Amino acid sequence: MDRPAAGASYQRFPRVKIRELRDDYAKFELRDTDASMANALRRVMIAEVPTVAIDLVEIEVNSSVLNDEFIAHRLGLIPLTSAAAMQMRFSRDCDACDGDGSCEYCSVEFNLSARATDSDQTLEVTSNDLRSADPKVCPVDQARAYQQALSGTSDLNPERGILIVKLRRGQELRLRAIARKGIGKDHAKWSPAATVTFMYEPDIRINEELMDTLTLDEKKSWVESSPTRVFELDPNTRQVTVCDAEAYTYDDEVIKKAEAMGKPGLVEINAKEDSFIFTVETTGAITAYELIMNAITVLRQKLDAVRLQDDDGDLGELGAHLGGP
Repeated sequence: MDRPAAGASYQRFPRVKIRELRDDYAKFELRDTDASMANALRRVMIAEVPTVAIDLVEIEVNSSVLNDEFIAHRLGLIPLTSAAAMQMRFSRDCDACDGDGSCEYCSVEFNLSARATDSDQTLEVTSNDLRSADPKVCPVDQARAYQQALSGTSDLNPERGILIVKLRRGQELRLRAIARKGIGKDHAKWSPAATVTFMYEPDIRINEELMDTLTLDEKKSWVESSPTRVFELDPNTRQVTVCDAEAYTYDDEVIKKAEAMGKPGLVEINAKEDSFIFTVETTGAITAYELIMNAITVLRQKLDAVRLQDDDGDLGELGAHLGGP
């Protein structure tokens, strides 16, 4: 990305560098911006990126030990593959079904039927027993098993799925469920993020002149005063260096240790106010890459909606991202 022109505000030209990226995990740097933008991105990833989750459950038969409300709650918390969620409609805004949330544009139907017939064995009813009307929306463990089967890398110990209830002989569970699009602001079951955190990138500078006045034992004691491995002492050169600045947790232990040794100013530690390190983990509903990109899309939509709000008070679907229902 091109650098901003001289005099331009750097907050409007952030840069991103991906450090690590897996299906359900990402670590990246966000630079040349401020904490307000970093926190806005974090909050959108947690609460405003849409996914699909079970929202309505019709119990036909339930003779298990759990009552209907418990089962409905457990079903709602099962993460469903939601790659298509951004293209789906919110049920409250769907004109194809007048907002009742029962059409292909805003909902997906699931069915479950299980009965224990063996007298000696407990039947575990899991998310693997859910049958979806749309193959693009299914429990995440089913999707993983399907991908493994396609690639020929099926696990010898396949995932058991997320437990819903246990049945003994003669007990039965039969139900129909409707999954809808939603956001974490409405209910946590729609949040695609397991963890989203960011930290200021630390700027650590050792005063070499003061460090040279310490004995080897004093250097070793000072290095070991850090709860995390931020510094290391080379036994040959007897030099103390920063080995992992990002391991620093802003606990000030090394600063307090230096003061206790009569060496204030031995190290200077500051947070870079325009540089942040993000760690993102997803529930599996969408990939970490999709979570980040969808969050940026939603953030742009919110900014566009605010900019146009004076001209048009009817924000349509964007209203869900601005203030919710």
